[in-house]
Amino acid sequence: MRKKILLALILALMGAGQLYAQELNAKVLINRQKVSNTKSGVFEALEKAINQFLNERTWTSLQFREAERIQCTFNITIDTYSETDNSFQASLLVASSRPVYGSTYTTTVWNINDMNFDFTFQEFDQLEWRPEQIDNNLCAMLAYWAYLIIGLDLDTMAPMAGTEILQIAQDICTNAEPLGFKGWKAFDDSKNRYAIINDYLDGSMEKFRQLQYAYYRSGLDHMCENTDQARAAIAEALNLLKQSHEDKSLSLLPQIFTDYKRDEIVSIFSGQGTSKEREDVYNILFRINPSQDNYWEKLKQ
Repeated sequence: MRKKILLALILALMGAGQLYAQELNAKVLINRQKVSNTKSGVFEALEKAINQFLNERTWTSLQFREAERIQCTFNITIDTYSETDNSFQASLLVASSRPVYGSTYTTTVWNINDMNFDFTFQEFDQLEWRPEQIDNNLCAMLAYWAYLIIGLDLDTMAPMAGTEILQIAQDICTNAEPLGFKGWKAFDDSKNRYAIINDYLDGSMEKFRQLQYAYYRSGLDHMCENTDQARAAIAEALNLLKQSHEDKSLSLLPQIFTDYKRDEIVSIFSGQGTSKEREDVYNILFRINPSQDNYWEKLKQ
């Protein structure tokens, strides 16, 4: 309850005297090079429909100012398209970011490739979201990612503030599974939509959620004020990453985090701070994601 009150106060103060807007500022791109012989009308209609679906809808009861809308991208690559049954096989690269306080720098909050972004769509279809009756896989996937992005963003602003929003994404998983499309099924894939939200809300991964606030709000947002203290806060936040990996070693969330934060973390610590600090960060990152060791080695320089 205290977290809800805190979040409400933060948003109220941020929005005082301002006009409110939708939560997302999504940029949508459809890549159809693999099906270039098909008429372009359906793809143009699809891009327009998704843009409207994401950007013109108010997803929550929270109040965002125009400048606070969450910057995100939905890059959809069409692998196959059938005019016979209006079916698409595609993948989605979805990413979101947030500004860092007191700077012009924006930092990635989420980045992943959804390899099972399959759906049906006709040129004149109108995308409608009916959470009480999920019968369209495209709408379900877009809504899932919308709620996940909003929930993750809230977690970076106040400790575990996105819980209620993230639970909506989890409900979408449950209700969309009967549609029969890939990505929703429990234990079918350790990196699908079900696995991501299930792990994120798993009590054993609470340290990973605490990491979001510690890394962004306690760390990055203070870089302009005191670089050394901010870097130390980020190093401490990475200890939460280590603990979350130990608490649920089969979860891929810590690895995913290190994949999209790789360059940022290296730039923060490479040649900076104490040698022990860099060594500790290196050990954490190498243990979680040894495949990126060419980058982690830079921390020793």
